[in-house]
Amino acid sequence: MTRVAVFRPADERIERASQLLESLGVEPVADPMLAIERTGAVPRSDAEYTILTSKTGVEIVADAGWKPGGELCAIGTATADALQAAGYRVDRVPAEFSSAGLVTNLASEVSGMRCEVARSDHGSAVLTDGLAEHGAYVRETILYELARPPDAGQSAELAADGDLGAALFTSSLTVEYFLDAAADRGIREAAIAGLGSAVVGAIGEPTRLTAEAAGVDVDVVPPEASFEALARETVERVTS
Repeated sequence: MTRVAVFRPADERIERASQLLESLGVEPVADPMLAIERTGAVPRSDAEYTILTSKTGVEIVADAGWKPGGELCAIGTATADALQAAGYRVDRVPAEFSSAGLVTNLASEVSGMRCEVARSDHGSAVLTDGLAEHGAYVRETILYELARPPDAGQSAELAADGDLGAALFTSSLTVEYFLDAAADRGIREAAIAGLGSAVVGAIGEPTRLTAEAAGVDVDVVPPEASFEALARETVERVTS
């Protein structure tokens, strides 16, 4: 059975991802690359625009009982769906699911406005710098910190041995941590070579660009920025 690596955080997300892959007829290789540590911070409530970038961020603000003061913006359908499920009204989801896409969406209206960006400690400066360049007063709130679990890297070993059929990268950080885990084992180049024989899927252009800059060819970037779309399209490619 084809082995497909998945790098979701070690909670219900990795469990649901593994179940989905099993239902698609492949063997999931659950290799969490992200450990989440909450900071206890919450966003300001008086911003004209508040931007959430992940389902994890949504869970944190919802648990804190936070209420937005102005428009609530989401990057990606997964974030938007999580906001709606938590009872929030989503005012803005850019057509391009990226920081650059949201900056373009808001560029003509943020001058002189307070923009709150609530996310992890690994967020791209493209979003904060882009909004500031268009005249916004930007504040970033770090809701959670991301780290690589010390035991991550099983998938890198499989890739290096040529035993991995596909890999599903859900962010630039999962790419970086995968390669870091491989480097710790002394198999970075072998793992990259092994991915060359596998089908590599990535959510969004930023993830694709990070992978390809590191020498990892990306075969699948689904038009919908969700794990289910990524899994289905990648599995279809690897099993066809």
